[in-house]
Amino acid sequence: MTNLEGAPAEASDVRGRVAELHAIREQARRGPSERATEAQKAKGKLTARERIDLLLDEGSFNEVEPLRRHRASGFGLEAKRPYTDGVVTGWGTVHGRTVFVYAHDFRIFGGALGEAHATKIHKIMDMAISAGAPLVSLNDGAGARIQEGVSALAGYGGIFQRNTKASGVIPQISVMLGPCAGGAAYSPALTDFVFMVRETSQMFITGPDVVQAVTGEKVTQNGLGGADVHAETSGVCHFAYDDEESCLEEVRYLLSLLPQNNRENPPTVESDDPAERRGEALLDLVPADGNRPYDMRKVIEEIVDDGDYLEVHERWATNIICALSRLDGQVVGIIANQPQSLAGVLDIEASEKSARFIQMCDAFNIPLITLLDVPGFLPGVDQEHGGIIRHGAKMLYAYCNATVPRISVILRKAYGGAYIVMDSQSIGADLTYAWPTNEIAVMGAEGAANVIFRRQIAGADDPEAMRARMVKEYKSELMHPYYAAERGLVDDVIDPVETREVLIRSLAMLRNKHADLPSRKHGNPPQ
Repeated sequence: MTNLEGAPAEASDVRGRVAELHAIREQARRGPSERATEAQKAKGKLTARERIDLLLDEGSFNEVEPLRRHRASGFGLEAKRPYTDGVVTGWGTVHGRTVFVYAHDFRIFGGALGEAHATKIHKIMDMAISAGAPLVSLNDGAGARIQEGVSALAGYGGIFQRNTKASGVIPQISVMLGPCAGGAAYSPALTDFVFMVRETSQMFITGPDVVQAVTGEKVTQNGLGGADVHAETSGVCHFAYDDEESCLEEVRYLLSLLPQNNRENPPTVESDDPAERRGEALLDLVPADGNRPYDMRKVIEEIVDDGDYLEVHERWATNIICALSRLDGQVVGIIANQPQSLAGVLDIEASEKSARFIQMCDAFNIPLITLLDVPGFLPGVDQEHGGIIRHGAKMLYAYCNATVPRISVILRKAYGGAYIVMDSQSIGADLTYAWPTNEIAVMGAEGAANVIFRRQIAGADDPEAMRARMVKEYKSELMHPYYAAERGLVDDVIDPVETREVLIRSLAMLRNKHADLPSRKHGNPPQ
């Protein structure tokens, strides 16, 4: 029961006070009004509490500061002081493990961030860091609360500072379920993973109206910063889904593959898929002819437990695959070239995508499996002017800096600098294996022959016949499958059908690997 000003009315005894408490709690739980709820539903969106219920195990949510209200005045704020102040915060469990969460309530001030709102988020972030448990943000807010001025902006600063403090310490997942504009978009960008829902979620620094006013370009909100744009073009979004239910179910799946914090290993599960299972299908999946494409995803499915994996950034930089999966129940991170896209070459976007994924895996004690079939870096003026040197160095730096178990398998081509960058033995891979179809070289035989034997070819009566003979000679001398093994550059040449068993045995041996980095404040990775 409340009085006309919204303050609790007096109760004469304990039962009356308890009844009053339950009435206030119910008011906070329901939200501002049925009309506001209907408006949220009309947009195809769930309420903040419905989203939390989908994310967390049933009945596990413990709310923090549900009765918090702002103390601002002016512009009519003093007459509108709803409980929660537009954000629901607390903790619960996902698959029985503790997870902290905050969810914007768009029904209250459009989910806009004010001082009290920000303080609640700061508190739950601090709790997550202290408890060593993942933090999930369910974002559906209209940015800073303009009526509160610079105090609201300072609230974002506190969030950014905590995102950075938590980076590499606890998993941070941002789920975009509505608009996220202006400076607010930088918090998701600082987290480990970003999920988006098509049509209802958008992210951009400046909205369509500002873009049109400044540049004359006309664009819709989804065309500027919708889920598909960020999943395919910008790379801001790691996962995009058609509805909130599917999105939040996948967040739960991702959490099942991550540790609670950087001091723990990811959860291991019992696997019904035999460790010694032979992958006979691999003999037919990968053509011996290095110029023929194939789908690397099918190779991954054949190797991992039950063919199950979660691909990260599936639609961005498709020439490389980054995925989380399990081998004999142990979580692994997989980086693999995709010959179906740009022949599996490395370019700027592929380098950035894989570098961030490698860093995430290393931060959270996830072993790295690298599957190589790479013809080199993508040539071209755009790539060079776009900074392929520094962007490619990000991937190199990430691998060299990683201390988790690292195992590489060379399926076919491994040419030039791209071979070195993709966790070769020379940059610290713990174990390197190769299939008998491997070709490890500075470049392809045709290109090498044209360089090395250009005078003989040019002076021959039949240049094409001479070129073919020189290509064959180069392959037989420097590109046969055992050349690298003879020189100790790969640890063994293995039967492809034994790949799963070899990887599982190698991971078991490396499980207690310990590697120290030099004492330093932090490195200075290429940007």
